[in-house]
Amino acid sequence: MTNPAEKLVDLLDLEQIEVNIFRGRSPQESLQRVFGGQVAGQALVAAGRTTEGDRPVHSLHAYFLRPGRPGVPIVYQVERVRDGRSFTTRRVVAVQQGRTIFNLTASFHKPEPGFDHQLPMRRAVPDPEDLPTVADEVRERLRDLPEGLERMARRMPFEIRYVDRLRWTPDEIEGAEPRSAVWMRAVGPLGDDPLVHTCALTYASDMTLLDAVRIPIEPLWGPRGFDMASLDHAMWFHRPFRADEWFLYDQESPIATGGRGLARGRIYDREGRLLVSVVQEGLFRKLGG
Repeated sequence: MTNPAEKLVDLLDLEQIEVNIFRGRSPQESLQRVFGGQVAGQALVAAGRTTEGDRPVHSLHAYFLRPGRPGVPIVYQVERVRDGRSFTTRRVVAVQQGRTIFNLTASFHKPEPGFDHQLPMRRAVPDPEDLPTVADEVRERLRDLPEGLERMARRMPFEIRYVDRLRWTPDEIEGAEPRSAVWMRAVGPLGDDPLVHTCALTYASDMTLLDAVRIPIEPLWGPRGFDMASLDHAMWFHRPFRADEWFLYDQESPIATGGRGLARGRIYDREGRLLVSVVQEGLFRKLGG
């Protein structure tokens, strides 16, 4: 069986069909829509493949415009906005069946000397080796892993370990603040291309961040009362990293109102160095409402 990390690398290996046009696969899955992290990661690959490769990604800003259909290829059209002395800018439009579903602007920056500082992490957390896997927590609660979760766990390209125990009942969320933290890493090696690691982490950044919005409202692992969808997503890449090594994703939601919830994430390495900053907004609609 192919390792899910290898499948992720393959998913990010786009087919070039013209100078600035790429095509990405969209796996046929039992989902309502294509996973947003997949589209963002593939779009960033398309942008990166039109650069010289000597400038790391420094930021991206993206909008999810329409839900993508699983199993249908996605075409990524790249506009070469600017090639400057220090910065390169690309704009990417993702099209599926003739309709624009996503757009992204990415900036690449040649590293330059400068000052260096950061705020410390907001709290000390256990090492990932001292925390149970999500599957172990589910098995502990349910004595067995449901078939749907078993299938999902087998194809998940990232291992996730929650710093705080999973909440299952309304009593467990009483008084909970909209904050969460997870350790993550790819379940296998991703190779040595820095762009692949950046795009893989972009994929992972969409996996748990909006859960912070839901924490005070409903148990993350109980019956879901809301359908949620990503609206926009922004990332700033501060330091080099590998997505197949453990990183801590610290998450919080400063506000939710008007059917939308905002979430902020900070990604650290094991030494507490800030690697990436993330901001995402999602749309939340009550199921059956």
